[in-house]
Amino acid sequence: MATIRDVAREAGVSIATVSRVFNDSELVSDGTRRQVQDVASRLNYLPNGVARSLITSRTHTLGVLLPDLHGEFFSEVIRGIDRAARQQGFHLLVSSSHAATEELMAALRLMRGRIDGLIVMAPDVEASGAIRADAGEVPVVLLNPGDDVEVGEAISIANHEGAATVVRHLLALGHRRIATVVGPERNVDARQRLGGYRASLENAGIPLDPDLELTGDFTEFSGYAAARALLQLVPRPTAVFVGNDKMAVGVMGAVSDAGLKVPDDLAVVGFDDIEMARYLTPPLTTVHVDAFRLGECAVEKLLRLTRDGQGPVRHEVMPATLVVRGSCGASSADARVHRGDLIGARFPEREGR
Repeated sequence: MATIRDVAREAGVSIATVSRVFNDSELVSDGTRRQVQDVASRLNYLPNGVARSLITSRTHTLGVLLPDLHGEFFSEVIRGIDRAARQQGFHLLVSSSHAATEELMAALRLMRGRIDGLIVMAPDVEASGAIRADAGEVPVVLLNPGDDVEVGEAISIANHEGAATVVRHLLALGHRRIATVVGPERNVDARQRLGGYRASLENAGIPLDPDLELTGDFTEFSGYAAARALLQLVPRPTAVFVGNDKMAVGVMGAVSDAGLKVPDDLAVVGFDDIEMARYLTPPLTTVHVDAFRLGECAVEKLLRLTRDGQGPVRHEVMPATLVVRGSCGASSADARVHRGDLIGARFPEREGR
């Protein structure tokens, strides 16, 4: 294996110059930089990453903590993070917290000293403060932390606005007895989507009914179980807003197993627009969230933090899009993807609190 001495000898420069080239020093001319890089490529020389990190105090690695690594939504977030990171010469250290704050904090502590920055999606409503306290000097970007962001960078999904919009769509189709299946009570996404559901009903003058609000855990099984309970109600709801598409898949399965049809007996709408949604029978009406772009944007914000340091609080809200398909009971003429007004587009970035 070629060494830094071999590269220096072949390029006719000092070892220190080779080191400066691979540490991106501005003290090296463009001509010398190209010469050293050409020789290094010909000799298949790879700089020692550990040694470089000791010299530059940088690991060129970003930490990523997500509540889960399974499922289409999280895989798209990771794919967006990975592509944006690799384009900037960074590697990833990825871990799952399984939505438990204790596991998240343990993973964070293990990553400290190994990463240049951290991207965290912490669904628990009280997790953001603990992350800030334990991260120390590590730059952090929070994904969907809720509204209480005191410092740093954060990106949220237009959960409230998206849920409110899809429920308004059901109301416009004539539904008045609309149920919901939401995620865990302490989950930020679940709370915000429930808030959007309630806001649309209240604005339409429809009283809230606790019997129509069921709790799941964002899995297909919990959606199936919730739908079984909803179908026992008298009178039965005519539509249901489901807090994510995975639970909506379970809801549609339960309706079918009961000998009923979507949307004739129960209109179903979801949230996230996972790839599977368009291939269900009937295709699922849902709220589209660009999970890939969410990951890319997180890396862009994090690298800005590592470069410029901490500035004012910047809390960006990613817009969403209502996607109308057959499961909501819209006419065939309306069962198409709508690319009109973006949900939440009026909040591109919030400065301060």
